[in-house]
Amino acid sequence: MVDDAEMAPILAEIRDLALAARVPVRPVSRERLLREARTEAPQGVLAQADPLPEAAFEDLARVRRGAAPPFLVALDGVTDPHNLGALLRSAECAGVTGVILPRHRAAHVTPAVTKAAAGAAEYVAMTVVAGLPSALGALKELGVWTVGLDADAPTSIFDLEVATEPVALVLGAEGRGLSRLVRQRCDLVVGIPQSGATSSLNVAAAGAVACFEIVRRRQAT
Repeated sequence: MVDDAEMAPILAEIRDLALAARVPVRPVSRERLLREARTEAPQGVLAQADPLPEAAFEDLARVRRGAAPPFLVALDGVTDPHNLGALLRSAECAGVTGVILPRHRAAHVTPAVTKAAAGAAEYVAMTVVAGLPSALGALKELGVWTVGLDADAPTSIFDLEVATEPVALVLGAEGRGLSRLVRQRCDLVVGIPQSGATSSLNVAAAGAVACFEIVRRRQAT
């Protein structure tokens, strides 16, 4: 926490809450806080925590007795940290089982992602895989439908009949969308109907729409 002579009321409140929860608080100079935060706007306080645990891939896809069917979100090369953070927030609010991230050429959890996720990164389960195409193949073997989202798909996500089954929603990268191999590995490819002049939705917005359409269908059954 920044060591200012006149601490802002919100920082004083954070300090008091931390001390009440027996969380150590260490005042530092503003220069040191900015150096350690590795973000443009630490806002006067920096929390240090243990690394987020990584979930086991098979555990996320496993069907459990008495529980809702697995609902996964797989990201195919999403590189913008703000998009990843927004997707994690939408996924957590939608109650997904977990999020699958490729190890290479993709954003992972950073301070910027954590800030954009607004706390969701602490609650949504995540797993990192060596390659998304092979992970989609493994999901099929585990009985999970893999559904790619593409703006040009002829089928609407609002007609997705497998939403109530174990399902993995696959979202493509900014700009290029689903890669060729990932698209080929999907069981189904669906799109979001659009009426405007803009060619496509931002991946974070499209992911939110798709996640909650699956939630709507599941709640309707």
